[in-house]
Amino acid sequence: MPEQPAVSVGMVAGEASGDLLAAHLIAALKARRPQLRFSGIGGPKMIAQGFESQVPMEKLAVRGYAEVLRHYREIMGIRRRLAARLLAERPAAFIGVDSSDFNLDLERQLKQAGIPAIHYVSPSIWAWRGWRLRRIARSVTHLLAMFPFEPALYEQAGVPVTYVGHPLADLIPMAPDKGRARTELRVPAGSRVIALLPGSRHSELHYMADLFVQTARRLLQDLPEVHFVCPTASRATRELFEAALRRHQASGLPLTLLFGHSHEALAAADIALVASGTATLEAALIKTPMVIAYRQSAVTWALMRRMLYLPYIGLPNILAGEPLVPEFVQEKATPGALANALLELLHDAGAQRRQTDKFREIHAVLQQDTAHKAADAVLGVLDASRK
Repeated sequence: MPEQPAVSVGMVAGEASGDLLAAHLIAALKARRPQLRFSGIGGPKMIAQGFESQVPMEKLAVRGYAEVLRHYREIMGIRRRLAARLLAERPAAFIGVDSSDFNLDLERQLKQAGIPAIHYVSPSIWAWRGWRLRRIARSVTHLLAMFPFEPALYEQAGVPVTYVGHPLADLIPMAPDKGRARTELRVPAGSRVIALLPGSRHSELHYMADLFVQTARRLLQDLPEVHFVCPTASRATRELFEAALRRHQASGLPLTLLFGHSHEALAAADIALVASGTATLEAALIKTPMVIAYRQSAVTWALMRRMLYLPYIGLPNILAGEPLVPEFVQEKATPGALANALLELLHDAGAQRRQTDKFREIHAVLQQDTAHKAADAVLGVLDASRK
């Protein structure tokens, strides 16, 4: 059989969680259509699947209104150049993975030019008011939704949508092996283990690193047997956390600082302190009881408060539909408040059990063989566009 000609697909992922999602989707698509070739902006996991990244993903990994404004001209320049390249090359389709502020306007330009635009990971319309639906409908040919309550919202607005579940629910076992994780991380025997996940972006560490280090110092005063594990997403975020340790004279903390290995760190932990974001879902799927913290710049938070309408910011609480996990946001996220909440959770077996029981229910709902469902939807769009 003659070799089929290459088919180009554009793709953009702007942060570590999107890199993971996109990598699994690329693998599933290439298994079905080996002739597909992927390029655009992506991270190391995508590159390992043969993706050609034309811009370092870290250029887009900025969170919060104030932070985006500081990098606005550079990010807009990247999008303008990428759009020109894609419009000239005319890929068979474009897949924007999360990063909706960057991707939706790019998708709108491509869709208007007749290039199918697929968005993977619904923008948080359920948290940020429904006005975003109109923008999404203008920009997207098809949307891949990860949470079960999302499709109905899009169907009402006339946006083609497929519920695909979450790939982390497929990757993470229903009952992670805590003993094995502790052995792999060489956690001291008999320790009470607390995982610290202060975020994966530079901007998150800017606001979270000192808070998490100060919280750990307070916990050590009440828990001499404690051992902390902290996975970092990159060399840069590790350096930011190490700088916080030096600032607070905490270099002597009983701490295992990791590069990556967030799943092992969460599996090894009795409880966790987690920055709001995808890591809270990881902790839930690994069945690790947690406390959620979130801090941003005053400007960003003032804008967010005006637009938020859900009472929760953490994904486990949004999915559970109740305040299952304690949340401490902005001025309420202090070292004292977080340390007290973690100590209370550590000593309350009932509260831990309530969290883990609900986490198992969430896991079962999200376990959908996501990569293959998403690949089916993408190929359906590709095939329909050729008719």
